[in-house]
Amino acid sequence: MLTTDVVVVGGGSAGLAAAIESSKAGAEVLLIDENARPGGQLFKQIHKFFGSRRHYAGIRGFEIGRRLLEEAHKNEVEIKLNTIIFGILGNKIGIVEDKTHAKWLKAKTIIFSCGASEKLISFPGWTLPGVMGAGAAQTIINLHRVLPGSRFLMIGSGNVGLVVSYQILQAGAEVVAIIEALPKIGGYGIHASKIRRAGVQIAVSHTIKEAYGKDKVEAVTIGALDKNMNLVPGSEKRFKVDVICLAVGLKPNIELPLMAGCETMFLANLGGQVPIHDENMETTVEGIYVAGDCAGIEEVSTAIESGRLAGIAVAEKLGYLTKNEAYDVKVNLREVLDELRGGPFGMQRKYAKQQLIRRAAHLKGV
Repeated sequence: MLTTDVVVVGGGSAGLAAAIESSKAGAEVLLIDENARPGGQLFKQIHKFFGSRRHYAGIRGFEIGRRLLEEAHKNEVEIKLNTIIFGILGNKIGIVEDKTHAKWLKAKTIIFSCGASEKLISFPGWTLPGVMGAGAAQTIINLHRVLPGSRFLMIGSGNVGLVVSYQILQAGAEVVAIIEALPKIGGYGIHASKIRRAGVQIAVSHTIKEAYGKDKVEAVTIGALDKNMNLVPGSEKRFKVDVICLAVGLKPNIELPLMAGCETMFLANLGGQVPIHDENMETTVEGIYVAGDCAGIEEVSTAIESGRLAGIAVAEKLGYLTKNEAYDVKVNLREVLDELRGGPFGMQRKYAKQQLIRRAAHLKGV
């Protein structure tokens, strides 16, 4: 049986950051990922990030992923790819490598950074080929270099919908419109302005009514919504499209934390059911931690910092950092996370995180 100090499950931004911090402190770290390459969502992010230098302002997502991966290798993080988990029994993790070799790992601590999956909505025609998540379209276009269609309708005006729409234009396709059920745009103004300058209409208080097609999407009807979210009669418009993208939110992937016995809590501002965790990212099961979107849907920069926090906390728990050595680092990381959760979008998530921490304290009797 393989043994190690730390198993990090998920090789996205949060997982890599957590693995790096634990390994830096001297822990033996094994990172496992079901994909053929690590980096998670970063390797399909071709746009430049904005914000602070600490959070890679002006650097494209795939380059950030490359830097994190290089740092992980530099700090001797062992990485197993094409590896899936089939079971968790206490501190034992059952894995299958390359779809053929099953074995058990024994870890002193586990960090789940399993990411998120796309939410969907149903409507007449939603099962037709050509209806897909915006993230799926981004993967097909940016990673596999394939355009799944020529005329797109985007449903959802959050940052994902806005950014992916612009990347669809860059790939040479047309975005006929972005529609949003709410009366205002959900994403940042900088992204909305960019897409509008490109000539794409963003129609708020609008929804999809039906998709049409024989063997695939060929057309769509949209309509306006009144203040009670009812379709306004006579407002329908029909477009010829061959792809309908759904950018209607993400939900944390919590199947593995649930398998491990971690308790959860429903928080809409964090995407749904979220593993309860304390200010060190430790769940209700001692020695099991969460980071990134698995711990609640937030921005990439927040995912990286939460991964760093989990990595430091694990190193302290294992004795590779003293309480005093870890204290200042953890305080700084929490302050950075609070700053990232500023503004109208972040404050809702900050409050939700506080609820999780209070709930964790209550369950642990602190």
